[in-house]
Parts: sequence; structure tokens; C-alpha cells
Amino acid sequence: MTLHLGKLSEHAEGVQLAESGAGGERVREPASARGIPPLAAIRAFEAVGRLGGIRKAATSLMLDHSVVSRHLRQLEDWVGVALFQRTGGQVNLTEAGARYHGRISAALAELALATAEISGGGEERKVLVWCVPGFAAQWVSDRLAIFEKLKPEFSIELRPTDVKANLLTHEADVDIRFYLDDWPPDPGGRGLQYVELARPQIMIVASPSVAEQWKGATVDELRQAPLLHEEHDQQWRAWLALNNVSSLPEVLPGPLLWHAHLAIAAARNSRGLALASTFLVGHDLANGSLVEVSPPGTRPVVIGAYAFVTREDRWSMDGILQFRRFLQGEVARFAAVTARG
Repeated sequence: MTLHLGKLSEHAEGVQLAESGAGGERVREPASARGIPPLAAIRAFEAVGRLGGIRKAATSLMLDHSVVSRHLRQLEDWVGVALFQRTGGQVNLTEAGARYHGRISAALAELALATAEISGGGEERKVLVWCVPGFAAQWVSDRLAIFEKLKPEFSIELRPTDVKANLLTHEADVDIRFYLDDWPPDPGGRGLQYVELARPQIMIVASPSVAEQWKGATVDELRQAPLLHEEHDQQWRAWLALNNVSSLPEVLPGPLLWHAHLAIAAARNSRGLALASTFLVGHDLANGSLVEVSPPGTRPVVIGAYAFVTREDRWSMDGILQFRRFLQGEVARFAAVTARG
């Protein structure tokens, strides 16, 4: 049976008792400490509320989803208030849960900041970067060696992940991912600051054999092609809309590949047509494993941007500042080379 902190005996959990004065008076821990719920339950609650789902939180915390569910029930039992509304397979914060989540998130952020400050020293030289997998694998990782040679005093730890980092709790120092212009959420938020690294043009790419099959096809005919999607069909919807296609089915056909680099790999293996930028397929276009497909009357379009996001209070921290400026310079150089073609 799990015991709450406030109900633990001195023998069960080592509650600190001390002898004081001649009378041997016992002094227990403060009431405020006894009122703190289990930290594991707090972390699970914060992650579920932030990420909007138990399975996403479980992935972020590297726990089984059943463990996260158990932590949520434990916390609700502790506070005696329903923190989530459970409908079908969905969990949403109640009004009380949303208020509690805001304060818990702030408290965890303050705890992480205090720990980072007291640790000090060498940790400021290490920058933990979470990045959307395709951009991390196809572009950012190729440039880390350059940065390390230019700035050997800093260490960049790159983690490819589709999960957006909780920067307010110091889950990472920097979060880089692609944000569609018409698809939430945007990269901003309370306590965060961001800059767009690049607004790349998006093109259709396919293997040479598939490109030949659809050579000369109109944009309307293209809707019948095998379209390759990442985690949803919003990129294709945005591209088609910007090329004046207004009548679209409720769900566009084609498999979900979940990651940009997997969609590109599927295109390379002749499974269909993928949307990509030269940041992701520059090497493939150069070696001929992928070619651009350009239906008559269409053009490459811009549907979003890669954003570099960090905390406001860490925006000018030396390691983060140097890495941000480096990436901005690399993006400018890459764009110039691509334009020369």
C-alpha cells in the first residue's frame, strides 16, 4: 500500500525527529512538507496536462501508461478533487485541475531553475537540444561537428523527438520543430521566446519511377496519387490549398508515416509522393534518389517555419546564444547555396 507523505510513520519513511532541550521535546517536519503529494504523481500530472494525453506523458517520462494512470488516480485521491474528465479514451483537465496544473508547473519550473543555478559552473557549457527528428537527422546533426570545432568550450546534446520539450521545467534548454502557419500550437507561450530559423519552400518529391508515372498530372489528378503523410494530413491540405485546390475530402488518402524522415524514406522506396524542403532532401536531390514533381500550374509554397524556442530567462545564456547564432548563419549559407542551385 502506498502511504502519503503526511501520514508516514517515523519508522516507515524516516520522518526526522530530534531531541530538543532538557525535556526531550520532539520536533517533526513542517506541516507544509507533510502536505506535499508524492513527487512521481506530481510529475505524471504535470506531463499529462502539458502533453494532453496519458500515452504521450508516458513516452516523455519513459514509463508505462498504466503507471502514469495509477499516479493520476493517486494524486486525485490525495487532493480529494477530480483533476481530469475522462471521456472514452480522452482525458481533459477539469477547471480545478487546470488551476492546479498552472501552479504545479510553475513550482516544478522554479525547482528546476533553483537546482540549475546552484549546480552552476560546467552545466552552462552543455546545451540539451530537443529537435523534430527529420530536421535533426537530415540537417542539424550534419552541422554539429562544425559548431564543436568553432566553439569547443560548448557541448551540444541533440535528442531527436516528436515530443515538444517542457522548457519551463528545464526538460531541455532548446526545442526546435516545424510549426505549420495554420495549425496550432505556435511556438510562443508564457515564459518562452523563439525565433524562426527558416521558412523553407515545400516541394513534392518522389523516386524517379514514381515521378515518371505522375509526370504531367494536373493538381486535381494529383489528389488521386499515393500521398505520404507524417502524423496527419495537414501538410498536404495546406500545400493543396495554397495551390488553389479548395474541394478536398474529409480525410486525404495515404499512409501515416509519423516522422518526416520516414515519409522521405517511403518516397525514396517508391511508395508515393512526399512533401519536403531542401533541408530534408538536399542530399537525395543531389544524388538522384529523389526528384521534384511539379504539376502544371503549381509552385513550391511556404506552409510553416522551423522555430528555435527557449526560456525567456535563458535566451541570452552564452551556450544557447552561440548555438542560435550559429544555426542562423548556417541556414543563411544553406539557403544561398540552394538558390544558386
